[in-house]
Amino acid sequence: MQSALIKSLKDIFSIDVIKFIVKVAFSSFVIMIIIFAIFWQQYSSFIASLASYVPFLGHYSWFNEGVAVVAAPFIAYGIILALISLLTSIFSPKLLIKLAKKHYGIEGRDNSKISEVIKVNLKATLKFFGLTILLLPALFVPILGQIVMLLLWAVLLKEPTEYDIKSLFNIDNAKSSQIVSIIAASFNYIPILNVFSALFAQILFLHFILSKK
Repeated sequence: MQSALIKSLKDIFSIDVIKFIVKVAFSSFVIMIIIFAIFWQQYSSFIASLASYVPFLGHYSWFNEGVAVVAAPFIAYGIILALISLLTSIFSPKLLIKLAKKHYGIEGRDNSKISEVIKVNLKATLKFFGLTILLLPALFVPILGQIVMLLLWAVLLKEPTEYDIKSLFNIDNAKSSQIVSIIAASFNYIPILNVFSALFAQILFLHFILSKK
């Protein structure tokens, strides 16, 4: 894993990767920020209404108000990351194939289907939001809340990352994708680098798997 991590960190700051991030991830991030800035009041009210369905705490007004202030930005951030993850899955195959050829001399082939890519990402997104709603109380607990956030972000990355690499290199082994997703999700705590998380997960998983072939 250490070797795969070092190679991935070098790749993530290469010209090709930075160009990809600027085109896909960063543009998506900016567009969604503008949309949320315009419709934030309506969105925040909607999230507060959803909080009323949370078991045990949903009937307390202070909890609903707290969710609108604290959890709404986190969920909005999750929506932005979900969009970046989807667009990364759709547009990254050529870049990943190029990296595999460069480092391992392996010829990849894009066998992914756009419908399946959307399905896998949508499934991960729904799982992310479902768990977020269930675990909302934990997000308010110091330290524990940060750990829960990290694991939730990892859920958002895990299955799309597995599908992307499997479809490109015909690989069935995905045992390490959980730890890969957690490492990549930690990028979400770092401004600017957060837009790299989905692609970094793909590149890290690629190196970990192909280095063993």
